[in-house]
Amino acid sequence: MSEADGQGRRAFVTLVTNADYAMGATALVHSIERSGTTAEIVILHTGGVAGESLAPLAARGCRLIPVQHLPLSEGFNSRHSRGAIHAGQPFTKGRKPLFHTPLDNFCKLRLWELTEYERCLFIDADALVLKTIDRLFDYPEFSAAPNVYEGLVDFQRLNSGVFVARPSHATFAAMLERLDQANVTWPRTDQSFLQAFFPDWHGLPVYMNMLQYVWFALPDLWHWPSIGVLHFQYEKPWERDHPKVEQLQPLIDLWHAFYQNRDIPDIASLPGPQEPRR
Repeated sequence: MSEADGQGRRAFVTLVTNADYAMGATALVHSIERSGTTAEIVILHTGGVAGESLAPLAARGCRLIPVQHLPLSEGFNSRHSRGAIHAGQPFTKGRKPLFHTPLDNFCKLRLWELTEYERCLFIDADALVLKTIDRLFDYPEFSAAPNVYEGLVDFQRLNSGVFVARPSHATFAAMLERLDQANVTWPRTDQSFLQAFFPDWHGLPVYMNMLQYVWFALPDLWHWPSIGVLHFQYEKPWERDHPKVEQLQPLIDLWHAFYQNRDIPDIASLPGPQEPRR
């Protein structure tokens, strides 16, 4: 399909690489639907996802698109394996679940192949949409929020959990050429690469990708009415007994309400991180 055929079509896009992220995507889809959007919802999924895990997403009318890992060199794959990446850049702020596979992250770039759409808004499957955010489709490529969860220095780095893109075969080809350079390693995988590929990236408001650690690390920044996307970085809300359950319990409870498609409280009236739970 030519890029001209995508004139005017818009889609929310997420990536599912295993059964756990299929659960996450189910909650995300419920939240997108509740936002009242008219955009389509696309699920990119890799070979690591069984059909029964995708069934709830198909039942919601999502468009399911199978994708493969990018055609990258053996050297690239070796440098970006779980052992290599996590040994070189160990997680010191939080814990990634065992299912986290760095090479899967680069499958996000397949979004640029979706030229049947004029604009795409990518959201990680471990996130929730808390209000209408369709205005983000009108932001320029490449727009992303900063990786803020601990301090002001975080504003220097983007977080690819939410970004705005214009699909293009030419852009995708240029990405593949830039990505797989001899002896080059992208320590934050797709995030490092996208920041290098789009050095003048346009900053979305931090509230369009509010990372869950802000809840306890930067509580003065938390403002429920402003949050468009809540992103569960590091520990996931569907995990049992993860190390920060007690600190993050109100956010975990909210995720489960969306996942089960229960009544959702008025987000703007929820207590903040320093207020007692009602």
